[in-house]
Amino acid sequence: MRRAPAPSGRVTGEAVLTGELARRILLDQSLAVVVSDPRLPDDPVVWANEAFERMTGWTSAEVVGRNCRFLQCAGTDPVAVARLRDALAAGEDAVELLLNARKDGSLFWNQLLVTQLRDADGVVTHRVGVQVDATARSVGDAARDTELALARQTAARLALLAEVSDELTRHLEYAGAVDALAEIVVPRTATWGFVAVTNEHGRFERVHVVAADPARADDARALGEDGPEWLIYSPRVQEALASGPDHVAQVDVVDHASLPARTTPRQLELLERLGLGSALVVPLRARDRALGVLVLVHERPDGFTRDVEVTAAHLSRRAGVVLENVRLYLAEREAALTLQRSLLPVIGDVAGLDVAATYLPSARMAQVGGDWFDAFALPDGAVCLAVGDVVGHDLRAAASMGQMRSLLRAAVWASQGPGAALARLDELVRGLELPDLATCVLVRWDPGGAGGAHLRWASAGHPPGLLRLPDGTVVDLDGGRTTPVGVHGQGAGAQAGRDVPPGATLVLYSDGLVERRDRGLRDGVARLRSALAAAPPGGSAAQVRDALVAALVDGHQEDDVCLLVVQDPATD
Repeated sequence: MRRAPAPSGRVTGEAVLTGELARRILLDQSLAVVVSDPRLPDDPVVWANEAFERMTGWTSAEVVGRNCRFLQCAGTDPVAVARLRDALAAGEDAVELLLNARKDGSLFWNQLLVTQLRDADGVVTHRVGVQVDATARSVGDAARDTELALARQTAARLALLAEVSDELTRHLEYAGAVDALAEIVVPRTATWGFVAVTNEHGRFERVHVVAADPARADDARALGEDGPEWLIYSPRVQEALASGPDHVAQVDVVDHASLPARTTPRQLELLERLGLGSALVVPLRARDRALGVLVLVHERPDGFTRDVEVTAAHLSRRAGVVLENVRLYLAEREAALTLQRSLLPVIGDVAGLDVAATYLPSARMAQVGGDWFDAFALPDGAVCLAVGDVVGHDLRAAASMGQMRSLLRAAVWASQGPGAALARLDELVRGLELPDLATCVLVRWDPGGAGGAHLRWASAGHPPGLLRLPDGTVVDLDGGRTTPVGVHGQGAGAQAGRDVPPGATLVLYSDGLVERRDRGLRDGVARLRSALAAAPPGGSAAQVRDALVAALVDGHQEDDVCLLVVQDPATD
C-alpha cells in the first residue's frame, strides 16, 4: 500500500481511496464504513460509503470533515464512549454497541468495529469504522433479558410464598407461626419489619420485629417487647386492620413529624435507629377480616422495588389464610385433646396389678383423637385390659373413641371372654351404623395366685401384645385375630390364651408407637421387642413404660401413641 500523503488543511476521499485500502472498503457495500484521519484535528471523517449513507441518512458530503460523535444522542452510554476513546488512544482496535441517532432523529443500535491502519513505520494513519445496524438483535436481546428477569422475579416470589406456607403449617404454636412469617419475609424484602396479629377483640396479642442486619437485632427485639403505643396510634396500621378485601397496600414515605406524638421517647429512639425511610403496611386477610399486619420498612424513601409491592400483595391473603388455618387447627387440636383426655381413665393399681399407661398426641397439627386404653376389674376378680385405635385423627375420632370405649366395656360385661366381647362390639358398631372403624386388642387377666396368671386375648386388626417373661424373654401374643371392628369378616369370636408366670410384664400399644414413615410395622415391633427386653429388670410398670417411650418416641412422631404396661405384683 502506498504511503498516505502528508496531512493538510483540506481532506478528500480521493487522497485515501487508493490501492488495497480502497479495494477492501469497496468489497462489500452492505457494510456501512467510514474512514477517519487521527492525524488531523478532532479525528475527522475523510470518507463514507453508500451503505453508511443508507443506514444513517447522512450523505458523505455532510459528514466528511466532522468527527463521528455527531451520531451520538442523549441515550448514548457515556461509559461505552469512554471505553472506545481510551482504546483508540492506546492504539488498540475497539468494538462497542452504541445507541445512535440517524439524521431524522430516529434511534438505532450501532454495532461499531474500529480498526487502526498503520504505515510502514507503525504510525496510525487512518481509522476504519465498520458499522452494523443491530437494533433488531438488541431489542430482541433486551426483550429476552426483560422476560428472563420477570421470570426470575416470579420464580423467586413463588418460592417465597411456598416457603411461607410450608413453614407456617409446621408450627404447633400460633405464636411460632407468626414469628416464622416475619423471620422469612422481612430479611428478603426490607431493612426491618414486623408481623403483628390481633385477637377477636382487636387487641394486639403477638408482635414480632425482625431486622435484616444482625447488628440491629437487639433494637428490633427491644421494640417488639416495648408497649403497643407505636402500633395502636399508627394511622397506617389501623387503616390496614380496618380495610376491606379490595385494599391494595402501597409504599409511603414515613411521616417523621407525627412520630413524637404517637410514640414514647424510647420507642421513637428505637424506630429511628432501625431506620425510617419508607414503609409498606400489608393487611393479613383471612376470610372476612384482617387478623393482623405485615409491615415492611426500608431505611431509604426509595428503597422498595415494584416487585416487593407485588410480593406483598400476594402475601396479604396467602399468609393471612395460612395463619388463620394454623389458629383453627390448633383450636381443633386443643378441643380434641381435651375431649380425648376427659374420656381416658385415670390408671393406678387395678385389682392388685401394677398398671401404668400413657397417651401421647401426634406431633402433627390436629392429628389427635383416635387412640384409647382401658383397664378395669370384673366382678369375678379378673382384670380387663384394652388398647384401641379409631381410624381418623380429628375431633370426630375423639368422640367416636369415647363411644367405642363405652360399648367395649358393655360388651365385656355381657360376654364370657375377649373373643366374644370383640364380636359383640363389632355387632353393636355395625348395628348402630357408627361410621368409624377401629382396631383393638383386648386381654383378660385371670389371677392364679402364687402359680401365676392365665391370659386370654383377642385382636381385631391390632398389633400383637408383647409379654416379657421373668427370664427376660419377650414373646408375642399371637393368635385370636380377626378383622377390625366395623368390618364384617372371618374369625369373629376368635381368641387365644396362655399361662403367665409370676413376674411377667404385659405391654399393649397402638401402632403409633412402632410405625412411622421411615419404619414399617414389623421393624417397629421388633424394635419394641428389643426395648422391652432391655428394660431394667425389677422396675415398676411406670419405669418400664418410660423406658419404652424414651426408646421409640421422638418429637416428630406422626401418629398418636397409647401404651399400657401391666405387671404382676410378684415383681415387687
